[in-house]
Amino acid sequence: MSEKLVGSDRESALAELKATGWAEVEGRDAIHKTFVFKNFVEAWGFMSRAAIWAEKLNHHPEWSNVYKTVEVTLTTHDVDGLSDLDAKLAGKMDALV
Repeated sequence: MSEKLVGSDRESALAELKATGWAEVEGRDAIHKTFVFKNFVEAWGFMSRAAIWAEKLNHHPEWSNVYKTVEVTLTTHDVDGLSDLDAKLAGKMDALV
């Protein structure tokens, strides 16, 4: 089980995530990013590849897809906030683009 990110670990993780376009969600201990692709097929391909990582990490995103846009929110429900799993999955998603 993951632990909630706190203190300097949280600050460091958030700094890295924000540098790649992730933002904190107002009113929640979560991060969000919008991914925009050339078309629906590329967006769906990204989601398929990201789903494999989510399954490997046993950590699943809140996400939606409309045409070429994928909206992703990450938080760890078990710890009621951000954990290292969110940072790992965000990094994997960024690497897939």
